[in-house]
Amino acid sequence: MSNRADKTNGTSKAALLWLLFILTMPTSCRQSMADQPKYRTLKSSSLFGDDRSARPVPAGTIPRDADFGPDNTAEVPLTRALLERGRERFNIYCSPCHGEMGDGKGMVVVRGFRHGPPSFHIDRLREAPPAHFVDVMSNGFGAMQSYAAETSPQDRWAIAGYIRALQLSQNAVAGMLTDDDRRRLEAIP
Repeated sequence: MSNRADKTNGTSKAALLWLLFILTMPTSCRQSMADQPKYRTLKSSSLFGDDRSARPVPAGTIPRDADFGPDNTAEVPLTRALLERGRERFNIYCSPCHGEMGDGKGMVVVRGFRHGPPSFHIDRLREAPPAHFVDVMSNGFGAMQSYAAETSPQDRWAIAGYIRALQLSQNAVAGMLTDDDRRRLEAIP
């Protein structure tokens, strides 16, 4: 009988220790992040010489919600170097879905992507300003992700210029050609 009493006594001691542990846990837990010293927005601080807690914004900083729409951008002048850079970036980032001709039949679409991108040669996109393409590359649209992390703003404008060249190559009017170019074109069998 004394053996049973020892077991019961040991069990009750373990239960008492667990109860004591559970009761002391909430008192030992502190939310030190909630209680940390911090400055409220635009309050004064003696830490810096200008007595401000918020630091001035560095020159050239672009806000996250900056408007890069057509009204807030100067169109980039097209040069051969810009178009070559645009072609290079287009072939890297855009052609897997849009195709090298911009017809929306890239390898990803050929291999089964159900909702392929539209052709750049439809009227709606031929009439869109270059800033539209820059905006779509910057923010994404529909199934297309944003490519802002992969391409710089200059490269996005270069790609938009190359898209314009692609559109012109597929929808050129003979009246836009010089007489020499027209003769060379007519001489092709």
